[in-house]
Amino acid sequence: MSESEQLPGGDAYPEWSEEEGGGPVKTFLEHLEDLRWMLIKCVSAVLISMLFCLVASNILVDFLTWPLKSGQQNRAAETKDVGLFLGEDRVGVVPEAVATNVFSWDLTNALTRVNIRFKLIGTNTVLVAEVDLDQVDQPEWEKGVELKNYSPIGAFLVAFQLMLYGGLVVASPFVIFFVGQFVLPALRIHEKKFLYQTAGFGSLLFVLGISFCYFIVMQIALMATVQFSQWMGFGADEWRAEDYISFVCKLMLAMGLSFQLPVVLLTMVKVGFLDYMKLSKFRPYWIVINLSICAVITPTGDPFTMVLMALPLQFLYELSVFISRFWEKREQAATAKLEKTKDDSDSA
Repeated sequence: MSESEQLPGGDAYPEWSEEEGGGPVKTFLEHLEDLRWMLIKCVSAVLISMLFCLVASNILVDFLTWPLKSGQQNRAAETKDVGLFLGEDRVGVVPEAVATNVFSWDLTNALTRVNIRFKLIGTNTVLVAEVDLDQVDQPEWEKGVELKNYSPIGAFLVAFQLMLYGGLVVASPFVIFFVGQFVLPALRIHEKKFLYQTAGFGSLLFVLGISFCYFIVMQIALMATVQFSQWMGFGADEWRAEDYISFVCKLMLAMGLSFQLPVVLLTMVKVGFLDYMKLSKFRPYWIVINLSICAVITPTGDPFTMVLMALPLQFLYELSVFISRFWEKREQAATAKLEKTKDDSDSA
């Protein structure tokens, strides 16, 4: 028997069953040593991930600013007017319908601009209007938001936020793995199975929440914020870079965590605190709570964005109700089968 299989006094560990005891018996000091190494590995993973995010900060900035740029491009593409330019000066507009139907200009996108130029045709100089596909028609009042740093340490604050949020996200799989190495040996087989299912389901929902926020909610929320500022008479062409990065990271994190609703509810169902009937009866109250929470965390406060965030959460709640109902039916069927087997054995 190796030293690792013996107690400090030389006695062997008692026999154990994974289903009943959960794992080999260890002394208190051995548990402390395992905890110490687990914390060291977790902290090391976070620090290395933060350093990696610092090196790749320019890539992360491009990633986080994509919703803003994409939203601005989509908003600009909705314009129906084509700008007329004399040199670099915008002298007027032509409605898109007139430009395409009357003048038969080939406008491949709504950002096309038309330049008015003097052109020599033979011996005559005439004034012509030519479609310029290489330049963008973007007047001053339609220019998008520009992110800027307004302090000497602004860039360092942005870098710190990228290190913090990015490092935690990148290191999270390693941290979960190291914590699992420490916790799993003490769990029984059915507890490990439930933990694996919960971790996998929760990770998938977290990624779905972040993706939904990044590709859908973020663009709508940012553009609604710009329009609301302009409606109130304020300019929205410049934002602090550190404020934008913090806002985007926190909103995506909040959306990812909110998608953990089924994990929380189903865990409470599994431990017996909730059941299908309680969840079903609580549905009207959850609708009010869901709308209230979304109204608070929605950056713009407009009803459309609030409903856009509330719909997936309501769907996840209904999914939890459906799964709890399925579990209840399965348990009832198993109980009925067990009772039938017991009655058959008693009658025999």
